[in-house]
Amino acid sequence: QVQLQESGPGLVKPSQTLSLTCTVSGGSITSTWDAWTWIRQPPGKGLEWMGVMADDGSTAYNPSLKSRTSISRDLSKNTAYLQMNSLKPEDTAVYYCGADEDYSAIRTGEYHYWGQGTQVTVSS
Repeated sequence: QVQLQESGPGLVKPSQTLSLTCTVSGGSITSTWDAWTWIRQPPGKGLEWMGVMADDGSTAYNPSLKSRTSISRDLSKNTAYLQMNSLKPEDTAVYYCGADEDYSAIRTGEYHYWGQGTQVTVSS
């Protein structure tokens, strides 16, 4: 059974950098995770797409977050990373990662696997 697990610091001070990890477990040893995405949901608001990483390492970001956001991965660890700098209180949200073996998830947004989310609070 495939599972995704996000992890991160929970509480971050304004202006600091956030680093989150998303690890896939339970997949086949032949699985290749060709599509990764990060989304977030601020309290009382809807889901916000943050960005994606494709099988070739290319990335795309939400224009409103692009200057502060970076997605990377370590294929040997089946792990993706989200880094976001210059954090603001309005970045407080539950952050989710998604992954799929099918590259088309990049285009459709229909990822088979999602993590349960990790709460990030930006506060001094």
